[in-house]
Amino acid sequence: MNNLRFATLTHILLLLHSFKNEWLSSEWIAGSIHINAAIVRKELSVLHKKGFVETKKGKEGGYQLKIAADKILLSDVMKMVLLDGKIIDKKNNPNPECIIGKQINEKLDTLYQNINQQVFDYLNGQTLENFYQTFNK
Repeated sequence: MNNLRFATLTHILLLLHSFKNEWLSSEWIAGSIHINAAIVRKELSVLHKKGFVETKKGKEGGYQLKIAADKILLSDVMKMVLLDGKIIDKKNNPNPECIIGKQINEKLDTLYQNINQQVFDYLNGQTLENFYQTFNK
């Protein structure tokens, strides 16, 4: 999983929610995140394709949230950055003759399934609005 993408998408969504009556440019958003505007545009494209943001072209254009923040689950944001739906799943290629190595991947699979489920259970209960309320504005 690329944690930076989750952080970037969440930052973008929070900014759009914070300035919900304004059209924000990718350059302005990039300035807040301190990343290249091309990266922001790429992530905004993902958010647009998924129906989270709307765009307006032209000099007065930019991006706005299309969905209310209390309807956006953080689990939905997480799903956008995961390629295989798993937050954690990395394993080694251990020696099958080792007393631990011959069982570790099976045991890790169970552990990882539990971790992934717990994270998604938590994120399913967290909306963008809930998270937004934790900020001192």
